[in-house]
Amino acid sequence: MSLWKKPAVVAVSAFTAFVVSACGVTSGSSEAPKQPSVLELLASDLKGSLQKTVDTTDKTDSVTLTMTGTMGGEKISMQGALTLGGDPLKAEMTMTNAKGTTTVRMIGAVIYAEIPAEGRKATGGKRWMKMDMTGLGEMTGTNFAKQFEDMDPIKQVKTLLAIEGTTVVGQETVNGVPTVHYTVTTPVATYLAQVDAMHRNATEQALTAQGVKELKIDLWVDEQYRPRRAGMVMGKMGDMAIDYTDYGKAVTVETPLAAETTDLAEMLEGLTTAS
Repeated sequence: MSLWKKPAVVAVSAFTAFVVSACGVTSGSSEAPKQPSVLELLASDLKGSLQKTVDTTDKTDSVTLTMTGTMGGEKISMQGALTLGGDPLKAEMTMTNAKGTTTVRMIGAVIYAEIPAEGRKATGGKRWMKMDMTGLGEMTGTNFAKQFEDMDPIKQVKTLLAIEGTTVVGQETVNGVPTVHYTVTTPVATYLAQVDAMHRNATEQALTAQGVKELKIDLWVDEQYRPRRAGMVMGKMGDMAIDYTDYGKAVTVETPLAAETTDLAEMLEGLTTAS
């Protein structure tokens, strides 16, 4: 081979190798199958992805959340944080409605609602109203504990897993984060089967009183298998949307001092005795 031909052959060989490499073809082997992205898995493997979301979220200690919605024709909003996976469930939320803003703490089945300054004269200057929701919810018609339960992202995912008919809407962005959107519309009776027994009767009564026949539940899950948004529409009764951020951020929820607390059950008992 002449001297001028040898460099030409080397150049052609190098160019051929470059082209083959760029095309992803290797001599003697087939191209490896492309692995689906997390978002594609979330959309294609619904049950498996939701179960993995439960397992992943269950390992997280806490989450920050913002809730907006309408209840009984009145707009409400809440901002705060709650613990996850612990016993008891703890949460501290700032609630805003037409009457103003107040802080509510939940420690297990016990709710502590901050009393507005102008209303503390009736409680001897005490700042907090204690409400043990074990049986008290049905007595007073309140259902704060159920509202906090609905905020738990793990509870939202488990509800979708348990209800047949959940479908994938598609990929959507929530607060700048890529997610997959799931949805299901279910009869009230099917939904009630997923509600904690302690809150089931009060929830059924509230839904029945408002003529609610079915509920629409939505969930958005990100690429880390964590809920980013949950939504629920309860017919004329109301709706809510919860955005989840700051998974794992430290949360401290303290029980108010006994000296600053008045017990609603004792107040009701006193009123009954007096009457």
